Amino acid sequence: MHTTLDGKAALVTGGGRGIGAAVAVRLAENGADVAFTYQRDAEHAAQVVEQIKATGRRAFAIRADSADVNALTTAVDDVAGEFGRLDILVNNAGLFLVAPVEDLGPAEFDSTVAVNVRAPFVAAKAAARHMVDGGRIINIGSNMAERAPFPGFSLYAMSKTALIGLTKGLGRDLGPRGITVNLVNPGPTDTDSNPADGPAAETIRGFTALNRYAAPAEIAAAVAFLASDDSRYVTGASVNVDGGFTI
Repeated sequence: MHTTLDGKAALVTGGGRGIGAAVAVRLAENGADVAFTYQRDAEHAAQVVEQIKATGRRAFAIRADSADVNALTTAVDDVAGEFGRLDILVNNAGLFLVAPVEDLGPAEFDSTVAVNVRAPFVAAKAAARHMVDGGRIINIGSNMAERAPFPGFSLYAMSKTALIGLTKGLGRDLGPRGITVNLVNPGPTDTDSNPADGPAAETIRGFTALNRYAAPAEIAAAVAFLASDDSRYVTGASVNVDGGFTI
């Protein structure tokens, strides 16, 4: 078991399942106490809490909608209060809304931006108040920010592309305080929402150089590196963990 994050405290938004759950568990395996937010599935959230506790680390889950500014800000403050510090924020919660542009209106635009763009900004701003030198903010984007090979992704791709600018801007703002801000862009990853045995999986695999889906743990490994002291000279960077989807 790695111990590179001993004594650290982390918050993962949208950590109840999929990539977020894998990230939460990996950070705990590396030594951090970990809290995470979830929106609906309390049963899955409880299972992730138990997985984290099985590593010997402290854990708790907070039910919070990332589209709710007050709920998200309160969640960040509660985690810092419970753990007595906050060193790592992983902005993972996302809204995956895919439809032809003709079917996308202001409501869909606003909800997507609220979760995929505004929430990472709100959470980072709240977390930065608690972070000291060595703080880490890691945003989870998407391979669709650089390549959208299928129709229907205009709104989602736009929202994830916005994270590139947010990451660079926050990296510049917070760099003088020793806080790094980076972006991980996962490619096709085997989750409930995009299973590796799904109806479009063969086509999706074909867009990658490695001809396979990632396991959530592979995305979590990149996040764990960016959360560690080994990444202390990396900030404002976009890291594609996509099996070569964008090459």
